[in-house]
Amino acid sequence: MEDRKIIVYSLSTCGHCRDTIKFIREKGVDFSFIDIDLLEKQERMKVLDEIKKINPECSFPTTVAGDRTVVGFNEELLEEALNI
Repeated sequence: MEDRKIIVYSLSTCGHCRDTIKFIREKGVDFSFIDIDLLEKQERMKVLDEIKKINPECSFPTTVAGDRTVVGFNEELLEEALNI
């Protein structure tokens, strides 16, 4: 697998976000995640602006794997994006 940054933008209260994070962990893939709702206001606004560039609806979870973006929890799309 190529070395690329994988990040999940999530909400701490979102069931689909938790499912996405759990799914990726179970696949043994290195990634990071940011619970947007737990950020301080200034940082939250900055991250939301970044998300809107790749997901104009700004819905969660938004998973970015290299140049691929998956919105929502979809195992098939996640596997494709993560090359697993």
